[in-house]
Amino acid sequence: MTTVVLLPGLICDHANWAAQQEALLDAGYETLIIDYGNADTIAHMAKIVLSQAPEQFIVIGHSMGGRVALEVVRQASERVTALILMDTGYLPLAQNQQGQQEVAGRMALVEQAQRDGMRAMGELWMQGMVLPEHLQDQQLCNAILDMIERKTPEQFANQQHALIDRPNARAVLSALTCPTCFICGDQDAWSPLERHHEMARLVPGAPPVFSIKNSGHMSTMEQPESVNDVILSWLQTL
Repeated sequence: MTTVVLLPGLICDHANWAAQQEALLDAGYETLIIDYGNADTIAHMAKIVLSQAPEQFIVIGHSMGGRVALEVVRQASERVTALILMDTGYLPLAQNQQGQQEVAGRMALVEQAQRDGMRAMGELWMQGMVLPEHLQDQQLCNAILDMIERKTPEQFANQQHALIDRPNARAVLSALTCPTCFICGDQDAWSPLERHHEMARLVPGAPPVFSIKNSGHMSTMEQPESVNDVILSWLQTL
């Protein structure tokens, strides 16, 4: 049976993939959702994936998980049979004022988590991650905040440092040989749709980019049914 390995984003866990895991299981796939523990580099996170995954597997990564997925391919491309990258990116930290602002923003959130707790930090973090109208959905917001609260400030700091030190994955994209596709919320302000078209242009064969309507960055939770439809339809083409 084919295994699909699901890689969560920053301070996310199994809840990030709850709807997708259910749909994949119903479709006959095995699933494995990775917990990065206290890992503080993308490379270490990828090693955790490879230590838990079967010999060959499909990998789907969301946000930071997409960067981990690319590092998994860098470390063991022969084990990855197909790749889906969602609401993610590939470039390292910019070495300019933009990069300095990104670091300052990330560390301000870490300081807030250490001072006020993870849930209070999550209330602020969530503002730019989901669409404004979805912030009115209490069930969705509570699921996201509960997920964030399951992580510790230390784990949050470690993952933020991993993202600040993230590797350049351009060469990985350019060397991809497994079937690949990209999925992104059409209104993702953090990892915009155009970036996914940019990544697709780097991959041999120009793989497809699927847009999830009426979704921000947290597409797997904001529009779970639409994401499930895209994932399952594409997997059936393999």
